[in-house]
Amino acid sequence: MRVILAEDSTLLREGLVRLLLEEGHEVPAAVSDGQALVSAVGAYLPDIVVVDVRMPPTHTDEGLRAALEIRRRWPSVKVLVLSQYVEKRYATELMSSDVSGVGYLLKDRVAQVGDFLDALERVGAGGAAFDPEVVRQLLARTTQVDPLARLTVREREVLERMAQGLTNASIAQELHVSQSAVEKHVNSLFDKLSLSHATGYSRRVLAVLHFLKS
Repeated sequence: MRVILAEDSTLLREGLVRLLLEEGHEVPAAVSDGQALVSAVGAYLPDIVVVDVRMPPTHTDEGLRAALEIRRRWPSVKVLVLSQYVEKRYATELMSSDVSGVGYLLKDRVAQVGDFLDALERVGAGGAAFDPEVVRQLLARTTQVDPLARLTVREREVLERMAQGLTNASIAQELHVSQSAVEKHVNSLFDKLSLSHATGYSRRVLAVLHFLKS
């Protein structure tokens, strides 16, 4: 894949460039701020960008705002966000439309090289990859919403893993249950969230994102 990196830490940026090149990916640009990222995407039109949340000049949310701009201007470009923390406002905005080709990982996950590369490949292929802690914190905002409160513990576990971008087969493997059991849980939570007859949108996406906007 053609990957553009945006990370203001020179050490981490160069380390990621080396890792990606060793894995056979092309890195046409590696930049240190959000505006440079947007310009590089316009110049090279990569398959995916990997972007830190906090970058110069204010070190607040430049990376996430750049990611949202890229999603609006170049919908075909996939986005994998890295962050030291869960930036709830912009993470919710990033996840509140089509999450195909979107990922959000905490930087601790980057230290687990296999997890990082797996997320990169999944997002690059058009899937989703969300750190479990990101999902937990965003879903925690909705614990007082009645429909979500109706879910069983197992249904919430399935929902969390759906939000991470896992398939039913992968969820079954993680929870040590059969795939048919996962499918039953998924259909049950669709019913409880009044999504069984939803048309025009992915019910899996709606199940995760419907309450994140509240």
